[in-house]
Amino acid sequence: MTSDILDVSGVDVTFGGIRALSDVSLSVPERKITAVIGPNGAGKTTLFNVISGFYKANSGSVTFAGADLLSQPAHTRSANGISRTFQNIALFPGMTVAENIKLGAHAQLRTGLFTAGLYLGPAAREERELEQRMDETVIELLGLEDSRDSSVSGLPYGTQKRIELARALISAPRLLMLDEPFAGLPTTEKATMAAQIRKVVDERGVTVLLIDHDMESIMGMSDQVVVLNFGEVIAAGAPAEVQANPAVIEAYLGAEA
Repeated sequence: MTSDILDVSGVDVTFGGIRALSDVSLSVPERKITAVIGPNGAGKTTLFNVISGFYKANSGSVTFAGADLLSQPAHTRSANGISRTFQNIALFPGMTVAENIKLGAHAQLRTGLFTAGLYLGPAAREERELEQRMDETVIELLGLEDSRDSSVSGLPYGTQKRIELARALISAPRLLMLDEPFAGLPTTEKATMAAQIRKVVDERGVTVLLIDHDMESIMGMSDQVVVLNFGEVIAAGAPAEVQANPAVIEAYLGAEA
């Protein structure tokens, strides 16, 4: 049986007099893909920001691998095995693909500031180990070999999205949170991205929690879909089950779905 790696229970979030999340509960099974969907303003990004530690919940709990996340500062998420991408690409254009990816592992580096600054023995060894791990895992996994040493400036948008995914993966997370991974991609590249995310789960054993609006991609790749509307969970289950839910059809998918 698959166990749950993330549990969100009874989470409420308010901004002034506006309730962004209301008694939100969901479970994310390990080594599966869970998608959170819903109309604009449904609370998807707010939920992500609570899990990431950027927003504080007014009540409720978030547990990751048995540990209480809400009692921990945001910067501990990476060290604890959680990595996240954001909707807007945030790469450094003056750096190479490899350099951008390596930035994702900074929380796992063991050398101190002085040693790293002088590039002494331990820092040099750690750098070599990181580059080897990067080449053997994320670079090959996501098909970035040809652009490894190129500047990210000028690379196609789809390639930049894969670089962001690689940067999130280099820290070897147990839970990968993806914020709109299909946004702005043409149909063929959406299919490629969906296949690569599925590959990350099946071959690396990573758990994926994502939000997006691309229903075809989500329904074709996800193991579980959770639907938010006005800050509340209105449905959760397998993609086919959610697609057939009358409340989901009315709130989000449209009558012809």
